[in-house]
Amino acid sequence: MKRKISCFCDNVFEADVPEEIDLDAAREYLDQIQNGTFLNFTCPGCGKKHKPEFPISVLWPSKQLRFEVFPEMQRGDFYRQKKGLDEKNGPYTPETIIGYPELADRLAVLRDGFDPVPVEAIKYFLHLKAEDQYPDGEMDIWYSGSSGGSLTFHIHGIRQNEVAVMKVPLSLYEKTLDDYKKQPKSGIFSALRVRAYLSVKNTMRPDELK
Repeated sequence: MKRKISCFCDNVFEADVPEEIDLDAAREYLDQIQNGTFLNFTCPGCGKKHKPEFPISVLWPSKQLRFEVFPEMQRGDFYRQKKGLDEKNGPYTPETIIGYPELADRLAVLRDGFDPVPVEAIKYFLHLKAEDQYPDGEMDIWYSGSSGGSLTFHIHGIRQNEVAVMKVPLSLYEKTLDDYKKQPKSGIFSALRVRAYLSVKNTMRPDELK
């Protein structure tokens, strides 16, 4: 569908934005989401690049998944229950994702064969550890891949214009996964989910959004 994008040069232009994408039918979307070029547009007036976020459905039939992705600016509305999943007919149980960076993160986790729940739990523990050392930082923690028997996470916000890299042993992921399977609704595993939305960010929202 056509969407209007406003540029700082006061130019308003239209762009074709899909309402739904299928990652199996169009594999290039997965690559674009991972490398940050998904739905990037250039203003025809001044040449400035724009990376707007629009609501979109993301299907991944081979993994029996469907995500309803909301823009980051609608996070508060989601917690206030002004935004939620559309009850569309389909074979897959829909899940919520908020923001394109979180979409890229989740798809990378699934691509590498990991369960998102223990990965989000590990992010929570990493956040607690980083917060103890840098209490004034506003941090985001993202999964970035796995190799050599470990999972790698990037921590943004500890220092300006710097990204910290943290490697977590695969054994910790496996233990966290085992704990989750034994008690899926206990402790942190319950706190990670709000309705159909799984994210470490659920544990960090302000009181007025709880």
